[in-house]
Amino acid sequence: MSTTGIPAAAGGATRVAVVMGVSGSGKTTLAQALAAAWPATFLDADDFHSDEAKAWMGSGRPLTDAMRLPWVERIAADLRARVAAGERVALAFSGLRRGHRDLLRAAGLPLRFLFLHGDADLIGARMDARQGHYMPVSLLQSQFAALEDPRGETDVVTVEVSLPPDGQLRQALAALL
Repeated sequence: MSTTGIPAAAGGATRVAVVMGVSGSGKTTLAQALAAAWPATFLDADDFHSDEAKAWMGSGRPLTDAMRLPWVERIAADLRARVAAGERVALAFSGLRRGHRDLLRAAGLPLRFLFLHGDADLIGARMDARQGHYMPVSLLQSQFAALEDPRGETDVVTVEVSLPPDGQLRQALAALL
């Protein structure tokens, strides 16, 4: 057990912090702050999507699990290479499906999931306010429908979306130390 009462990450000290949640929950914001404070390399899982997947979502259609599989495999391969090179990583990753989280776990890396949990109305308002993102707010309900709630999984810490960014960061750092 760590001093926070959270079991230590398998395989030693956490090397990968996976900030997860539905689109618009603040994954990128928290993962970037975490990368600066921890310190670690920031990665955005959106950057691993193919152009075809981004176009698919941009047209208002949710990805299927089969469409997400190569995306998660690309992320896991990149994480393995970075950790092997001695890096720590703060990854912004939806992680909606247990199977996708399990694929990252199967990479054999010491990781911890930080689940941004929050109210759909608050998250929808945030999505409405952001500019230039390919994910339309119309897909938010499909994100919640696809989410297999990770609370209760031993390597997941819940962080409330309604907390201010500095409160989220403090909670995330405590979970990693």
